[in-house]
Parts: sequence; structure tokens; C-alpha cells
Amino acid sequence: MPSSFEKRLSQLANSHAGKLLASGNIGLEKESLRQQPDGHIAQTLHPKALGSALTHPYITTDYSEALLEFITPPLGGVRASLDFLDDLHRFTYSRLEDELIWATSMPCIVEGEHKIPIAHYGNSPEGMMKHIYRRGLGYRYGHAMQVIAGVHFNYSFADDFWTELQDLRQNRSAPQDFIADNYFRLLRNLHRYGWLLYYLFGASPAVCKSFFGSYRPKLSEYNENTWYEPFATTLRMSDVGYTNRNIPGMEVSYDNLEAYVSTLTRATQTPHPEYQRIGICVDGKYRQLNANILQIENEYYSAMRAKQLPEAGEKPSDALRRRGVAYVELRSLDVNPFEPVGVGEDQARFLVAFMGFCLLQDSPPLRSEEQSAIRFNLSQTAIRGRDPALRLNHGDKQHSVQRWGEEICESMAGICTLLDEGKEASLYSRALAVQREALHDPDRTPSARTLAAMDAGEGSFFHFARGKAEEYRSYFHARPLSSERETGLVKLAEDSVHQQQEMEARPAPDFKEYLANYFGQS
Repeated sequence: MPSSFEKRLSQLANSHAGKLLASGNIGLEKESLRQQPDGHIAQTLHPKALGSALTHPYITTDYSEALLEFITPPLGGVRASLDFLDDLHRFTYSRLEDELIWATSMPCIVEGEHKIPIAHYGNSPEGMMKHIYRRGLGYRYGHAMQVIAGVHFNYSFADDFWTELQDLRQNRSAPQDFIADNYFRLLRNLHRYGWLLYYLFGASPAVCKSFFGSYRPKLSEYNENTWYEPFATTLRMSDVGYTNRNIPGMEVSYDNLEAYVSTLTRATQTPHPEYQRIGICVDGKYRQLNANILQIENEYYSAMRAKQLPEAGEKPSDALRRRGVAYVELRSLDVNPFEPVGVGEDQARFLVAFMGFCLLQDSPPLRSEEQSAIRFNLSQTAIRGRDPALRLNHGDKQHSVQRWGEEICESMAGICTLLDEGKEASLYSRALAVQREALHDPDRTPSARTLAAMDAGEGSFFHFARGKAEEYRSYFHARPLSSERETGLVKLAEDSVHQQQEMEARPAPDFKEYLANYFGQS
């Protein structure tokens, strides 16, 4: 790795900023389908006992009424985030009857678009907007693509860390600008090195044939019920999965905050001929919020995003422009079927160290030639990442996954030493060692373990996925919440219902006027 990385790491290690490196905050978002015991997508409404999907801060829905989304607040430490996510699963399972929380990213069984119910959020303008946005996604990309589940890893460095780092670098720019510039340095490197996360944490090498209906994908046949690729890591992040990256006008710049916001905003304001043909409000019923390339910023499907918490009614792009970057959202993680909550402790610790690596590594602007190489590396790792013959583009050279991955891990060792400093156990160094083993032994990766479990079981992705879901239902039922935690989550659910009722009871503008006001912000 370039000596500049080593210099930055050494400078950090010999400063107070290095001691603050481990004080970042982690937030987890995990999507999971509610499914019937036979594997069909649940047709029931979001359970009332879980609260309002519109206003509950931690338990909501994504595209479908059946697609649960668990959200943790930003918490200091890996264990705290995982424990919070575990509590949400235990609470939810205690409110479900015989339904399962699916334990994989890819769904089973899909019986056509009409069997995927779009999420509803009530009659307030805010709730209607969320529903119509999802209706637009269905028209644009199809319903099935929207029920592919994933895990989002949200990460922010501590405020004190940024203060110390800016002093260390003797940087005189406004603190908000310094923070944004460094987050975009990190984001560009997440693009460059994100292929390694596909390899290590991809867990979707196979998919039920029902997902495609009568369409014949460019995949190999595992058996009469399953498509797969023998060396695939994450079909979810391949062209098989949900993507809108190839639409003209969708190019979003990661050069800096202003470029990012400007290009993202342009996509939300530029009409798209195909979406214009769909129509916006047809026969008095909204099909989509507008006919632009993106209805809203959240429609941009990227493996990572710059984020700032919007205030009530505020557009995400305006929040970023006004208050800068608060955290980065890594969106490329599959639901890990070998972890009850879909993400493991060693995995999360590796990701924290990976964030540090991406922050310190050189990060020039992403030019077109490099972007082409990045797209190749990501797509090839997704579809054939465990193929020994695979070579990735690294500058003007080609490297094997193992060689390039080992270079990255070697640099991460110093980051892990810093993160472990002052602690009794070297948990970050251990997490790195675990992933290095998977790097050199592909059979240890979740994708290979999934195929091995299918081979050893009943021989289909469906039976594997349902078996894991049933296993985790028993796991969570056997570990009820403490009465205090139970009471707290019950109150949160009840409060969220009351909050939605209050929103629907207050005077509101006509929905067309509401949309005009929302999109007219500046």
C-alpha cells in the first residue's frame, strides 16, 4: 500500500485522535420478509402490536407490507448495536403468530407481482407520500425486485475525533467542510475496495426460480426449484438483483458534497421518457410521485450513501447541503443466514476497521476509466467471486482476489491495533483474522457455506432458507425479553400509533399541494 497511508496511520497512532478512533457510532438497518410457514410471502398487514410503520423509530416496513425493517439508533459499540437489534427481533417474534422472519436476502416463494402487497402508512400526507413512492417503484422496476432484503451498516466517527484530526492535519477550513471532505474520501474508497465486502459477506449465491416467474435468467440451474452460480457471492448485488444504476442521467458524483448533492438533485428534477409514459396521476389515482429519473433521493440505489438526518418534511439533499454529512450508510451487505439477526459481531468489527482503512487511504476523484474498472470488479466478484481464475483490475495491473485482499487486510492490521488499544481483548484483530481465513479459504465465506448447506440438506435454496428461519424462530422464542425491556418496547409501539393518529387528525393541505410544497423546497 502507498507509504502515505502508513504515514497517516502513524500520525494518527501517535495522537489523541488515535485514541478516539474506536469511539464512533454504529447503526444497523436490517430488512426481513414476513413469510408464511410454507414459505409464501405473508399477505397479512403489518402487525398492530408492533406499532405504526409510519412513526415507530425502530420497527417499520420497507417496500412491502410484509417487508419488516428493524432500525437501531446510532450506538457506541458493536455489541450495543447487535444487542438492540436482537431485542427488536425478540419483541417482534413474540407478536407474530405462525409467521416466519425470513433469514436470507432472496425471497421465497414469489407467486407473481399481485402477491407482493405494497406497504401502507395511513391517510396523512406523509403516509400517502411513502405509499405512492413505493407504488412508483413497482411501476418502474417491478414488485419482486423490491422485496430483496439487505443489511445497512451506518457509521459515524465521533465529533471529538474530527476535532482532533482537523487539528492534527492543521486544516483551517470550516469543521463541517472538513468532515464532509473526509467522509467523501471514505465513500470513494468504499467504491474502490467494496468488492472485498462482496466476497467476504455475500450470502446470496442462489435464488428460488419462483422469483423470476417465467423469465429465464442468465444463471445456472441447481435443480428444478433453484437457480445459482457455483462461484457467486451475492446475486443480490449483481445485475440479477435490484438496480437502477444503468439509467442515463443516474450518474452521481462522489467528488465532494456539492457535486454529490447537485448530481443527485438533478436526477430528481429531470424527466425520464419511460416514466412519463407510466403517468403520474391516472384516472384520479397516483401511480408515482413524479416522472423524473428519481422520484426522490432515496430511489438512488447505491452501495453507499452520504447521510444527514432530515428534519420534518425536509428533503435529504437539503439536509446534506445545510448541515453536512452526519454518517455514511453502507448498503451492500446481504442478510447473513448464519447469524440470527442477519449480521455477526466479527463481521461488524471488520466493517468498523474497514471504515478506518477507507478514511486513511489515498482517495483521488473517481474518473471514468477507474469507474469502469470498479464496475467490473464489483460485478465479477458478485457473480464469480470465489472462482480461483478471477482477476480484478487494480490500476494498470490485474490481481487475484486473495492477493489484493491480503494487501488490504495487511493495512487494516494497524487500524485494528488502534481500535483494540487499551482493551482487555483484541476483538478487532480477531475479527480481521477471521476474515483473512475466509479470504484464503473460500469455503468459509457465507456464500460457499450456503451452497454447502443446500448440498447437505434437501437440495434447494427454499428448504435451506426456510430451515434457517424456523431455527431462528425457536432461538428467539427461547429468549424472552426482560419485563423492563418488554414494557419499554410496548410503550414505544403504543406511542407510535398515537403519533400517527395525531398526524392524521390535524388539518392538512390537499395532497397535490403537499407534494408541490415538498418538492418546491430550496
